[in-house]
Amino acid sequence: MGKDVIIACDFNSAEQVFAFLDKFTDTKPFVKIGMELYYAEGPHIVKEIKARGHKIFLDLKLHDIPNTVKKSMAVLSNLDVDMCNLHASGTGKMMEAALEGLTRTDGTRPLLIAVTQLTSTDEETMRRDLLIEKPIDEVVMHYAKNAKNAGLDGVVCSPLEAGKVHDLCGKDFMTVTPGVRFADGDVGDQKRVMTPEQAKEIGSDYIVVGRPITAAEDPVAAYKRCVAEFVG
Repeated sequence: MGKDVIIACDFNSAEQVFAFLDKFTDTKPFVKIGMELYYAEGPHIVKEIKARGHKIFLDLKLHDIPNTVKKSMAVLSNLDVDMCNLHASGTGKMMEAALEGLTRTDGTRPLLIAVTQLTSTDEETMRRDLLIEKPIDEVVMHYAKNAKNAGLDGVVCSPLEAGKVHDLCGKDFMTVTPGVRFADGDVGDQKRVMTPEQAKEIGSDYIVVGRPITAAEDPVAAYKRCVAEFVG
């Protein structure tokens, strides 16, 4: 499995995202389309970015009853994205239903990964707000195992947990890790963070990087730095 850097295109308009992507004249980075851009512009923004030659991680984090998620995933599958996700806390039955809905009649489908705990959540917050008393590592591993048992391709987790997920679920079970910041950068609202180089060492398969690239004075240079540190 090849490592890659996914840029989180957290913009609120087509104008902004294309102004950003137009800076990349000699490469087509893997991009993440999240709720902000998708809700602002709708499904056509996915098709437009795909037509430009970018791989797409559609980050909508579905979480609903199994039948609703199944039907929604069938719709998303028609957008020809490369990866999409849901919340592992929606239970194994929901994840199995999602996989069924995502799979096209010819047997093909995008990669499907499950969010374990958001990287803005630390153990204290999890205990106080979610009433989950188990250690956060134990919770993340339990969710990852459930996702694997449901047939998913991997999980979204902190880079701090990527190596442990691979130990538990196997090296072919993908780890997609936000919460990545340059050593000399601002961590923002993230709680569980690592540098690209540290994420590489611990075993992340994909890192998702937003503001350290999108808000950089030179986004292309920041992206290339991130690729150099993570992919080598």
